[in-house]
Amino acid sequence: MDRAKPSPAEESITAGADFLQLDVGEAPPGGRADWLAARLRAAIADGRVPVGARLPASRVLAAELGVSRGVVTEAYQRLTEDGHVLGRGRAGTVVVATPAVVVTPAPRPPARTEVFAGSPGTDVFDALRTAPAGLDLTPGVPDLAAFPRAAWLRAERAVLHRLAPAAFGYGDPTGAPALRLAVATWLARNRGIRVDPAEVVIVAGVTQALGLLAQVLHADGVHTVAVEDPGSLGVRQHLHNWRLDTPPVPVDGHGLRVDRLVATGAPAVMLTPAHQFPTGVVLDGERRRRLLRWAQRGGLVIEDDYDAEHRYDRPPVPALRGMLPERVCYAGSVSKLLAPALRLGWVLVPPRHHAALVAAKRMADLGNAALPQLVLAELMDSGALERHLRLLRRRHVRRRDAMIRAIGEHLPGAVVHGAAAGLHLLVTLDGDVDDVTLAAAALHRGVKVQPLSWHGQLPQPPGLVLGYAANPVGDIERGVAAVGEALRELR
Repeated sequence: MDRAKPSPAEESITAGADFLQLDVGEAPPGGRADWLAARLRAAIADGRVPVGARLPASRVLAAELGVSRGVVTEAYQRLTEDGHVLGRGRAGTVVVATPAVVVTPAPRPPARTEVFAGSPGTDVFDALRTAPAGLDLTPGVPDLAAFPRAAWLRAERAVLHRLAPAAFGYGDPTGAPALRLAVATWLARNRGIRVDPAEVVIVAGVTQALGLLAQVLHADGVHTVAVEDPGSLGVRQHLHNWRLDTPPVPVDGHGLRVDRLVATGAPAVMLTPAHQFPTGVVLDGERRRRLLRWAQRGGLVIEDDYDAEHRYDRPPVPALRGMLPERVCYAGSVSKLLAPALRLGWVLVPPRHHAALVAAKRMADLGNAALPQLVLAELMDSGALERHLRLLRRRHVRRRDAMIRAIGEHLPGAVVHGAAAGLHLLVTLDGDVDDVTLAAAALHRGVKVQPLSWHGQLPQPPGLVLGYAANPVGDIERGVAAVGEALRELR
């Protein structure tokens, strides 16, 4: 047998006009890289491009398709990040893994009419998540297909290579020292917060941070936390779960109305000052000064910095924690940077609350799993997380712009809010329309959206909260068009 002859799977797939029968005319405008990545991913999954095969050179495939080389290299990069292909220098780009297909038994999805029936309960987000639909434009989820699998695997291998056996034992409930140091460095570089790593407590996302803070506040005699209105329904539900009252404080074009906060008499307030959810408003300078004066007189601020790194058309906004650390609790996570499923976040509290918070964390779970913490620390220290963020920003801008164009075409008269940053847009609607009914009609057409009224305790204009980060351009356009059809029928 001639061992010098490569096996069929090792041979380079012939490039040309017939490669996978690709027709670039099928690609949506502005979404060619998404389209090409999806076609290649499908071909790898069904075996047309087997493991071990080499993809055509990016320059060759670009010429055959009549697109720029950047379209092909971006598609290949996405497959690399997914862990499906690997660049091997002169050997080309080689398929190394097929997309995993995991089939798990699922509970019966709720009927579409059930999701929006009555007031939203604590399970409403689960119900919406499992409701049958072709497109999901709900907010709060990053581009999960862009998760940097290859970088994560490299970091995991590096961590395991040097990990001592003792590291597999019970660890510090405040978190792995390596991650606390990496988070402190990240916050100083990206959010203007100077913090000692010993002050950082690693938690299972902002949700756990809220639960731990609620326990600390109850022990301190605090039973009321004012919230922004409109503001996150999920946050309000979590605070209620921990027996905290949540009086609403209106938000306008300058952010939280501090005068109305004072009028509530609440000893604490939770807000999203860098990118208010869901309006996208930034708490302006005058309001910040008023809020900090309120805090200096004894108020406590809980700052949810949920997606501040995702900004596009405006300068960065410093965190409140960096201005008044003795009166601000700060929570952040990688849910919007990498994936919610990692359940990794951090919380900083004033010194007088630190010991109580650590005690609550210890009793909750003895600390987060060590290995994911160390892998995340490696991603932060190596610069891989910042490189990933730069990639996401470029992709998000294209998707945001596509959604704004589609809104202009299919939702005439609608007003877009919060476009300069984040992962979602708020769209307010003119005329007499019930946004819950509209969301239900959109779901009937196979598109998931959230009504603005879910996120308010006070009367709000009708509106929708639309996420764009997790969807390619073509899906965004189709989804908004379906919402437009639903709106026209309701009117």
